[in-house]
Amino acid sequence: MRAILSVSNKTGLVDFAQGLSQLGFEIFSTGGTKKALTEAQVPVKSVSEITGFPEILGGRVKTLHPAVHGGLLARRDLPAHMAELAQNNIQAIDLVAVNLYPFVETVSKKKVTLDEALENIDIGGPTMLRAAAKNFPGVIVIVDPADYTPVLEKLRAGGVVLDERQRLAQKAFQHVASYDSAISQYLRQGAEGFPDEMTIALRKRYDLRYGENPHQPAAFYAEQTVAASSDSGITWAKQLWGKQLSFNNILDADAAWGAASDFSTPTVAIIKHTNPCGLASHQDIAEAYRRALSGDPVSAFGGIVAANRKVTAAMAQEMVKTFYEIVIAPEYEAESLKVLKKKRDLRILLTELPPYINSRPGYLDYRRVRGGLLIQTSDSLSENSVSLNLVTQREPTKAEIEDLLFAWRAVKHIKSNAIALAKDKTLVGMGAGQPNRVVSVDIARTKAGDKARGSVMASDAMFPFPDSIERAAQAGVTAIIQPGGSIRDEEVIKAADGYNIAMVFTGTRHFRH
Repeated sequence: MRAILSVSNKTGLVDFAQGLSQLGFEIFSTGGTKKALTEAQVPVKSVSEITGFPEILGGRVKTLHPAVHGGLLARRDLPAHMAELAQNNIQAIDLVAVNLYPFVETVSKKKVTLDEALENIDIGGPTMLRAAAKNFPGVIVIVDPADYTPVLEKLRAGGVVLDERQRLAQKAFQHVASYDSAISQYLRQGAEGFPDEMTIALRKRYDLRYGENPHQPAAFYAEQTVAASSDSGITWAKQLWGKQLSFNNILDADAAWGAASDFSTPTVAIIKHTNPCGLASHQDIAEAYRRALSGDPVSAFGGIVAANRKVTAAMAQEMVKTFYEIVIAPEYEAESLKVLKKKRDLRILLTELPPYINSRPGYLDYRRVRGGLLIQTSDSLSENSVSLNLVTQREPTKAEIEDLLFAWRAVKHIKSNAIALAKDKTLVGMGAGQPNRVVSVDIARTKAGDKARGSVMASDAMFPFPDSIERAAQAGVTAIIQPGGSIRDEEVIKAADGYNIAMVFTGTRHFRH
């Protein structure tokens, strides 16, 4: 029996090779893998002894040879194939363990050159994997070190059955597909538009407690990007405390972190069903939390809290008065963790705050539909990109402008049709997900109650009629920010002037479906 071992990730390599050798496998290898096995005193030969040809072009060509691929691709159940092997002095290869050059890790480094990237594109490895996986009834193919021990155990027990061989082959094809997707993505960097063909490489982070409902199994996958994103948010968050996350936990935590980290000033977001029921900015993060909670303390129960600054002991002391599912932040004071861990079921997540302010990079946003995907660039406009076009007779005051900008940032994180009422950089009322924008206004002002008086209002899209302005005026709203662009803009502006409401247009909308 013959095996070829050629791995970049050498975890478990020596023990696996020793096990194969004890089972009677003749082991062949290349480069660093051969060196590691030789140093561990595992019997190993060079692949050149199979090919009768030396490695050339600085190692670019090692295994690309009929003696290798004939030994991999020959069907053991076809006498003609086996006769051809004998006629050409080729021996069958029974096992291949390969994992590929660390392309993603290489191109994720700062200032990596194109030459470095190209040298880390594996050619021989994927070719051997595809050949072995194509012929899995006769060849065992392994890409994951986690499979070394189970395969050895099965070989010692008498052999690897067909179903297990097929599972390993599927894993190998997926490994190569993900690898090729990363290379394609890297080479597309800077290209405009969307490609005619696209693949998305994903790696499982972990299984979830359950899906959207308890009867639905679920898992969480991370996109395998060619550059490690510092804006990974919930995807690479570290769980410091609490029970296993569920599908809804991930969605809500992502929404909470997206809202809080979208502000450059210290901000706290409280999320329920992906919508912010509390949101506030203040230099004191504990005060920001208190203000966020004041927006809708009833809906906050069972919600998700995100802070874009260190969670202090003072904030933690306030938080434990309310039941929450999750808190997520870039840092925690030691005393705050002691306080928060008194809540047995509270999940405490730690994630990295993006290093940029007012320049959030965009990303591709995927939306699933049955049988396909919708793909768009993200709604990642920076805070300082907002252009305020005054359309009413009265200008907003300085304080109103600050609240209008806060509300405009907040409404972007609310499901359409979205309305946000804000005062003192605090969300005091919110209407979300309504087919009728007037209903969203009514919900927001009802939630705000007396706090609506003196507040400002943001709408994610234009007002098609002046009725929303009239409802806002009745609630005591003093200034409005909206995209504009309705054929009835003049009627809407006239209504605002009639109530002495200042109104600005942004020319940009923030639909969120």
